[in-house]
Amino acid sequence: MRSIQRRLSLGLVTVLVIVGLLLAQTSLWVFERSLREHIGLNLQDEAESLIVAMVRGPQGFQLSEQRLSAAYKRPYSGLYFRIDFADTTWRSRSLWDSELQPGEKPGLQDGLSEGPQDQQLLTYRGDYQRFGQKLVIYVAEDYTPTLKSVREVQMLGLGLGLGALILILILQRSIVRRALRPLEHTREQIAQLQQGQLSALDNQVPIELEPLVEQINHLLAHTEETLRRSRNALGNLGHALKTPLAVLVNLSSRNELQAHPELRKKIEESLEQIEQRLSRELNKARLAGEALPGAHFDCSAELPGLFSTLQMIHSRGLQLDWQAPPGLRLPWDREDLLELLGNLLDNACKWANSQVQLLITANANGYQLEIADDGPGITAERREDVLSRGIRLDEQVSGHGLGLGIVRDIVDAWGGEITLGESPLGGLNVSIVLPPRHISLQHKLSTDHGPTA
Repeated sequence: MRSIQRRLSLGLVTVLVIVGLLLAQTSLWVFERSLREHIGLNLQDEAESLIVAMVRGPQGFQLSEQRLSAAYKRPYSGLYFRIDFADTTWRSRSLWDSELQPGEKPGLQDGLSEGPQDQQLLTYRGDYQRFGQKLVIYVAEDYTPTLKSVREVQMLGLGLGLGALILILILQRSIVRRALRPLEHTREQIAQLQQGQLSALDNQVPIELEPLVEQINHLLAHTEETLRRSRNALGNLGHALKTPLAVLVNLSSRNELQAHPELRKKIEESLEQIEQRLSRELNKARLAGEALPGAHFDCSAELPGLFSTLQMIHSRGLQLDWQAPPGLRLPWDREDLLELLGNLLDNACKWANSQVQLLITANANGYQLEIADDGPGITAERREDVLSRGIRLDEQVSGHGLGLGIVRDIVDAWGGEITLGESPLGGLNVSIVLPPRHISLQHKLSTDHGPTA
């Protein structure tokens, strides 16, 4: 959402700056052009007043001092003239020892010319005829004060434009933030959905977002219902297949097969393998893997009930403790985690002397679950055998009936690791390391779409 606001702000700033610079430059050009034309008209009037000031005297043409502006008599006043006729040139006293550069064509001259004391002069040329003689009159005015005023107006306009731009940006961000607030609210709800804090999105959204929210809620409900039906169907299938298997096992023990011990042994082994493989595959199929939104495992909400149930089942004075960060939610299916922890804790309670502990920690590398008891434990040389694929601890190690089949399947489905060691309490320590959610999902996708045997 912030990136959208940034892009909108950047786009608005770019458009405003380009349009503002074009408007400012055009306005200044028109403003200065108008000033030049106005000064040009004044210079034309000055040239015509010089024509009027020319009179005949005893020695021929001369300028009447009474008709001349006082600015022409003051040195470097900023107003100057030059009159060319016949082989004679008259200059105003204000020029002092400087010269006016002549122009090539009548009218207001293009550009500015250099004047005395670094003045920038705007010059007007007028071609006239007086008393039968052709006259060329140049009148110039110092344009430096006007340029200074134009620059001041430019700086003032730049300041006002910058202030207006900042004000527009503030208003624009406020308007955009208010317009995108429903979208931001929906984004926050989706984040809460991913964290398991919500089970569905709020339907009170703008009309533009209603189809999206409805489809997401429909997909969530459909997925949850599909998972529930799949679990129920797999459970029913498991129960339905166990009965024929039990019948076959009973038939294999009948007297008719006593005379064929080798055949009986092969049948019993085959049926046992079928039963184990069937149970294993059904358990794996029932795993939800990545939890549905709202179905995450909330440690603070789930663990007290789980430990209370264990306390009632193993009512022999065991001390059961658990530790987890406040508010920790594990991003996996609640049912899967209850089955995993229930399996491990139940077996730890069976073989513990007096104490069982559960420790759950979280960091940037994922999550770690440790179940420790003060029971007999497992010798180091047997731990690798226990975790070998296809070997179950309750079948290989006498005295510690801990079934790791479903536990191993769940951990493998999540891309985690399970290790056995010696607990600080003196018994067995089961340590499970689970990766972050996105790595776990990548592992699940790779295993689901990988090559099959």
